Amino acid sequence: MSWVVSRLGLIEDSMMELWLSQFAVASAEIFILVMVAVVMMVDLILSHEHRWITYGLSQATLVVAAILTWQHWNQPAQTVFDGQYVMDNFAVLTKEFVYLMGFGVFIYSRLYLDEHRILKGEFYLLGLLSLTGALVLISGASMLTLYLGLELLSLPLYAMVSMRRDCAVSSEAAMKYFVLGSLASGVFLYGLSLIYGMTHTIMLAQIMGQIPGAMVNQPVMIFAMVLLVAAIAFKLGAVPFHMWVPDVYEGAPTAVTAFVGSIPKLAAFALMIRLVFDALVQMMHQWMGLLTILAILSLIIGNILAVVQTNLKRLLGYSTIANVGFILLGLATGTLDGLHAALFYTLVYVLTAVAGFGILIILSRRGQEYENLADLRGLNYRNSWLTLMLMLVLLSLAGIPPLVGFTAKLMIIRNLVNAQEYYLAGFALLMAVIGSYYYLKVIVAMYFEEPEVTEKPLVSVDGTLALTVNSLLLLVLGFMPAVLLSLVLQVG
Repeated sequence: MSWVVSRLGLIEDSMMELWLSQFAVASAEIFILVMVAVVMMVDLILSHEHRWITYGLSQATLVVAAILTWQHWNQPAQTVFDGQYVMDNFAVLTKEFVYLMGFGVFIYSRLYLDEHRILKGEFYLLGLLSLTGALVLISGASMLTLYLGLELLSLPLYAMVSMRRDCAVSSEAAMKYFVLGSLASGVFLYGLSLIYGMTHTIMLAQIMGQIPGAMVNQPVMIFAMVLLVAAIAFKLGAVPFHMWVPDVYEGAPTAVTAFVGSIPKLAAFALMIRLVFDALVQMMHQWMGLLTILAILSLIIGNILAVVQTNLKRLLGYSTIANVGFILLGLATGTLDGLHAALFYTLVYVLTAVAGFGILIILSRRGQEYENLADLRGLNYRNSWLTLMLMLVLLSLAGIPPLVGFTAKLMIIRNLVNAQEYYLAGFALLMAVIGSYYYLKVIVAMYFEEPEVTEKPLVSVDGTLALTVNSLLLLVLGFMPAVLLSLVLQVG
């Protein structure tokens, strides 16, 4: 009898160790969800003068979560929760940039939210929830996990876009984003259901083995693949699913625009890798052609329409579309080098985009939004340091050396040449030249045009410091791209 009891005890201990090991893989996500509840309760009892505690708790949450996630770097890939959740180098690296982008957006937004009388606690809560959805999506190893992560990412964003309640444009942008986003989620779910019907499994690792050669060219499989790529293209903002991007970027509060323009892009890129690049790898020839078409259209539409924009947020919106085109060109080659180039480009782009929107956030104050090109005229005469930082951001977006944006574009073009896609490489180079025009137009306005507003902008110390680090990082990585590239190359 004692032998049976001891055996049962050993079984219970082994089961407990197994559960603890599984929860350790998702410890960062669990910690963030616990802190969301804590931040919500603390924000309810705090007065307006003490709302900075909410901000501090949110930032501390991201720091601790980043530490918990980094412990898995260069560890063997772990798949837990019955194969639903995976932690590998790709997940760790992408998640660390998600934390970094969230940390930066929160720093830039602190005084902006107070100046514009936007409910600050709700911004941080919704931001943490959406960020958690991005983390779940990045580690999704099944179609169910991917869909849950996608919804958790998207739903808080709809509320964040409409946080400026006294602005009709913001409400219109939120409604458009919600309707189109819901449609994309429905299309995505329909594509997943077709894949499940054909393969009889929701596990991404098993889908690869359940698609024989004869099934690859079946109309149902091709239709399902098209639906999935279309839904992911919507989340990325690729043409022809780009209609929401400039409107949402313009209508949302600038702090929310910085969030929408960075973290969801990382999550959508991870979704593309997990579902299309890995699970549907046997359909490579089909989705390579589709991604190439999306990339070409995005580069043409994004660059041409950005040239005629006078609203800075719409200009950056079309710039996002063009940059998504470069990312898709890297993936369209279907090679591991292409994946590395696209991942490097994505990480560099979100780092640059957050800095660009961060400058607009810092410059904006209640009663004066820096949203139009005219607002930046003669900015150098009012704040030369911020002007220099914005110039670095714009030059990196344009792909001008020695900024890291040049290295990112060079990697994409070199990858196309190595894949013997010479026409696409030439086309990408031409689009990069055209894209540099509207970035240089903003720089000319800042340095060589007379200011329409002579009042010097009020800037915060922490925001300026964070922006300085963010912008100078683009220059440092431009001189030493191997620092980031070495991390990217460790992603299998």
